[in-house]
Amino acid sequence: MTDASSPHHSPLRVDYFTDVLCVWAYGVQARLDELKRVFGDQIDIHYRFIPLFAATGQRIGEGWEDRGGFAAFGSHVQEVASQWDHVGVHEAVWAQCAPSSSVPAHLFLKAVSLLTEPDPSPHSGNGSVLEEAAWRVRCAFFREGLDVSSAQVLDGIAEDIGLDVAAIRALIDSGKPHAALHLDDEAKQRYLVPGSPTLILDEGRQRLYGNVSYRIMEANIRELLRDPVSGEASWC
Repeated sequence: MTDASSPHHSPLRVDYFTDVLCVWAYGVQARLDELKRVFGDQIDIHYRFIPLFAATGQRIGEGWEDRGGFAAFGSHVQEVASQWDHVGVHEAVWAQCAPSSSVPAHLFLKAVSLLTEPDPSPHSGNGSVLEEAAWRVRCAFFREGLDVSSAQVLDGIAEDIGLDVAAIRALIDSGKPHAALHLDDEAKQRYLVPGSPTLILDEGRQRLYGNVSYRIMEANIRELLRDPVSGEASWC
């Protein structure tokens, strides 16, 4: 579905920053899917991955030590997810299943992008293989309670969606996904991204961070599509 009344002809770029282990990004995915459904090819989503959970032993094990460590963080995640009726969280998440890092999954997804997209930038179109792989990774952890820092789990996801596992591993060995992930980190710093999930609009002039409602996302995008020059979207 697209809004034919919009005078904006070139797609609006949307940079979307997440960590695959972030429960907020898991829950907010439905809102991103709705944006894609409503705006179609009027928006061009660039998927970026940031190392919020790059070292979970430090972030959770030490950061939550006084509150009960991984088990307490798992309870917190369950509480967050209880507000949503469209996604569920496995009881083992963080309590029994605690990935050591989100970086292996991010490298895997960068390799998927490099393998399946003709343009090696973090772009992917609606319904792309990258989007499917990213959602499968999130579901493997949050819904199934699997350790997505494990190469075996990630290889299984690749096989399930018909990807060449050997080609993905060869790409990771080449270092190219590491370079792509580094560019995501540079973009994070350039746009002053505060965390996951964050939508960056209008070349960094607008940041929508965290559990932002769908209507706010839609209003900002619709205003930019209506008049990308005037800056009126800042009033949304």
